[in-house]
Amino acid sequence: QVQLVESGGGLVQAGGSLRLSCAASGSIFRINDMGWYRQSPGKQREWVATITAGGNTNYVEFVKGRFTISRDNDKNMVYLQMDSLKPEDTAVYYCTGQVMDTWWSSFRNYWGQGTQVTVSS
Repeated sequence: QVQLVESGGGLVQAGGSLRLSCAASGSIFRINDMGWYRQSPGKQREWVATITAGGNTNYVEFVKGRFTISRDNDKNMVYLQMDSLKPEDTAVYYCTGQVMDTWWSSFRNYWGQGTQVTVSS
């Protein structure tokens, strides 16, 4: 069984910063892409950023220049550094990872339980 657990959410004023962390644990043979999504009240979950195992990154347009995704492959961790936060960034942030739990299995997508980020104006 694979688990992804996020941490680092909280309340911050507009213009502030937060760093989210996500730890993958359990039966893990290999992790491919890892990423972050978010969901605001009344809205669908939306993609925020992705990082490949090799470190290539992609971001949704509205966070480019403000958010930075990174990972530590040795620790099975992914991070999201969020700077210049805006009230519209308020959401529950979820991490996701494509995990192969054994050498003979295929990659399967796993999700964390989410961490709340609230940005006050």
